[in-house]
Amino acid sequence: QVQLVESGGGLVQPGGSLSLSCVASGRALRDYSVNWFRQAPGKEREFVAAVSWGGASTYYTDSVKGRFTISGDNAENPVYLQMNSLKPEDTATYYCAAIQRDKGGLYYLNLQSIRSESEYDYWGQGTQVTVSS
Repeated sequence: QVQLVESGGGLVQPGGSLSLSCVASGRALRDYSVNWFRQAPGKEREFVAAVSWGGASTYYTDSVKGRFTISGDNAENPVYLQMNSLKPEDTATYYCAAIQRDKGGLYYLNLQSIRSESEYDYWGQGTQVTVSS
């Protein structure tokens, strides 16, 4: 079992920044990498950002490229999501989720797997991010 806890959400004005953290606990953490999803009100949960198990590769959904940065590696260490130039459309509950390293990719990301919710074994409870003036 792996438990994931997100932190760092809050209310920020458009153009501002927030840094989210995800800390994992439990067994066999080294077998997993951790990525980020979000769910806006009235919408389905969507993939946001991923980092490979070894930390060498990252991937972002188009809407956050150039503004968000994911850092970290395997689940033994915290995974961060630095969010800059925030927009109202970034308002959502942000979730971190753990995927087995062989599915997500050790050094090169498996893009099909990391974007699919069904490939993830564990999810955090989420942290709310609200971007509003």
